Amino acid sequence: MKILSAAQIRAADAFTIKKQAIASVDLMERAANTCVSWLKKNIGVDKNLLIFCGTGNNGGDGIAIARLMYQNGYDVLVYVIGEKGKGSQDFLINIARIEKLPLTINYVQTLNQVEAFKPNDVIIDAIFGTGLNKPVEGFYAELIQVINQSKKEVISIDIPSGLFCDTSDLASLKNVVKATHTLTFQLPKFSFLFPETGKYVGQFHILDIGLDNEFIQAQDSLFYYLTEEDIRLNFDFQREKFSHKGTYGHALLIAGSYGKAGAAILAAKACLRSGAGLVSIHTAKKNVASIHAAFPEAMVSIDSSSGHISEIPHLSNYNAIGIGPGIGLHEDTVQVFKKLIQTSEIPLVIDADAINILSENKTWLSFLPQGSILTPHPKEFERLVGKCNDSFERLQKARELSIKTNLVIVLKGAHTAIVSPSGKVYFNSTGNAGMATAGSGDVLTGVITSFLAQGYNSFEAAVLGVYLHGMAGDIAATNYSLQALIAGDIIDGLSGAFKALNAKH
Repeated sequence: MKILSAAQIRAADAFTIKKQAIASVDLMERAANTCVSWLKKNIGVDKNLLIFCGTGNNGGDGIAIARLMYQNGYDVLVYVIGEKGKGSQDFLINIARIEKLPLTINYVQTLNQVEAFKPNDVIIDAIFGTGLNKPVEGFYAELIQVINQSKKEVISIDIPSGLFCDTSDLASLKNVVKATHTLTFQLPKFSFLFPETGKYVGQFHILDIGLDNEFIQAQDSLFYYLTEEDIRLNFDFQREKFSHKGTYGHALLIAGSYGKAGAAILAAKACLRSGAGLVSIHTAKKNVASIHAAFPEAMVSIDSSSGHISEIPHLSNYNAIGIGPGIGLHEDTVQVFKKLIQTSEIPLVIDADAINILSENKTWLSFLPQGSILTPHPKEFERLVGKCNDSFERLQKARELSIKTNLVIVLKGAHTAIVSPSGKVYFNSTGNAGMATAGSGDVLTGVITSFLAQGYNSFEAAVLGVYLHGMAGDIAATNYSLQALIAGDIIDGLSGAFKALNAKH
């Protein structure tokens, strides 16, 4: 799913209106109806709706929603911030429609004109939409602060008021509605996907309002939002009847110094559970008994050192190689990684301590096998490229590094960004806060390495790995809760993720 700019979304609106031979207010009515359908399913009929509207088209959406919710039996109180008789054309049309109902429209310009909130109030925010191009000031800012301090459920229409759609201008965030839910039209907005701006969005829901898909697909974009439909349309997980374990590749994981056998076990289990035919772990000698006991399905390549990685095995037998989980920073291990870079003829999946080694030897980046995959969390990435002022700058540096080195970068976070050497970025839609737990990254390394071993190219392996890892985490959170989720639960969730995707084929 593409992520478009505010200007592109306005163009999509205009094209749809022309192609479908409808009035712009009809498209607004369609959008309002999709919001009403969501609201009826997700808020109780005993709630009192306080609908705050600006006088632009976002306010027009709010007025249309107010009319439709009132007609569906809800208690509705409407506030318009502005003067009566002023506003966009479609806003005024909707005002004329709602004035036919026995429903009072309160035009307000001071806080004294807003009633005190009641216990069963739900706030609908339709003050500003995606056309906002300057920070919010004056009475608007005062009202937004009151809404944010109310501790009420807040549902923003299309975008939280005060938040810019495209920009990374964090100085503008002083006065932004902090939504519980955001009902956004057709496509996610770029600003929804970063910690600094996404915290205002709450949980966002993409509502299809029938914008012309051919027009959307024709638009240029560097940014995409991964959906289940994308995965189902582009990947087939079916297996041939006469296949065998060799068909699905042999993965090597270089993982686990003494005391960190768990990292190796988690990565290997995830790798095999994701469909690799064979998995070998090259690890410190003291880890061997633990690995055999915990995971008999894996083969073990035993390092001559008892406590750390000091050598690499012959690489010719392997279709994919992952390195990093639990390997530590011993000087012998540093030299092993250097040798691996020099000798491997296939892309590497590089995580954890292997990334930390790279950060101390940045010139090695240019010598990594083409198509290798880096999977840093934000702090690991900053060790590679230097301090970033915010998540937007971090993403830009990831794009620059990916293009320069021909590496795929998996920048881990709430909406993990998969950055391709073409400069395109795919944000993930799966996963949850429960996955912020020890070992989750080791599991991801195993999953991505598995898809490489099965013959997917580097970018495909990263996309699939990130999406399936998050989907498995969502299944695990359903089973165990966010608080109780551990990395092994994500591995257990992989089977449910595959079953769900296979069922759709």
